[in-house]
Amino acid sequence: MKRLYFEIIIDAPAEKLSKVMLDKDSYQQWTYEFNPGSFYEGSWDQGAKIAFVGISKEGKKEGMSGHIKTHVPNKEIVIEYDGVIEKGKERTEGADIEKWIGACESYRFESEGNATHVYVTTDTPEEYEDYFEKTWPKALNKLKQICEI
Repeated sequence: MKRLYFEIIIDAPAEKLSKVMLDKDSYQQWTYEFNPGSFYEGSWDQGAKIAFVGISKEGKKEGMSGHIKTHVPNKEIVIEYDGVIEKGKERTEGADIEKWIGACESYRFESEGNATHVYVTTDTPEEYEDYFEKTWPKALNKLKQICEI
């Protein structure tokens, strides 16, 4: 498992950034870079189950499932992954799933005047490292664009 780090400064207060980042409609906009049909199911409440999904070419849901390990509004969110969604069903067991179990993704927000410094940390199997190294900056730039309107 490889830990990747990304950061960006967004010219918006943390309250606005959090709202835009987590709102179902704007979430789909900034995560378009990962999958044009990205959306989430579940809740961002601490302890809640959440799934990050897209629709495959076959019309089935696919993605990751997990739970919100930490959510301090406008300050920090930590997601811990528990499984994958394949062909519309959640799987939490199997050799190919084990590489994702326990992987975390975190967002930390630090206010800097009227702007917010966003720090993203994500765990990923090494075979996905190049993909995330290219895609996360694009997604964060899209989030910045939406927040700064």
